Amino acid sequence: MEIGQIAPDFTLPTDGEGEITLSNLHTNMVVLFFYPKDMTPGCTTEAIGFSTLKKDFDALGVKIIGISKDSVARHDKFIAKHDLKITLAADEEGKVCEAYGVWVLKKLYGREYMGIERSTFLIGTDGKIAQIWRKVRVKGHVEAVLEAAQSI
Repeated sequence: MEIGQIAPDFTLPTDGEGEITLSNLHTNMVVLFFYPKDMTPGCTTEAIGFSTLKKDFDALGVKIIGISKDSVARHDKFIAKHDLKITLAADEEGKVCEAYGVWVLKKLYGREYMGIERSTFLIGTDGKIAQIWRKVRVKGHVEAVLEAAQSI
């Protein structure tokens, strides 16, 4: 994935909304944030951060979608437990993760495994990727995404 490239389209099931299709959101900028797993510390902090600043993103016409391989049922529990205000989409088969290049080989304590690399994509109203953040560090990330959206 590169800046300026057309974002791969997808349709995924979501919490409470049924399903979401990226190409149906063409009137909005979209923040897609890929995260490893519901209920884990970094993922929880990131999701709460996007929820906290949702009104600021809404004012810019930006739709926020979090994507992981967790099920819709697990997303529902995650949302309820942390009172999240954002949309979470379930990519249980990992096809969208693969399309965006975030399903990668990871290492932890010398062990190698496949997993989701925490990444965020800002997609413009033209359907093109405007900004990419890879190997995201959670602290300050949501604010950086908001600043980027404000500059477009």
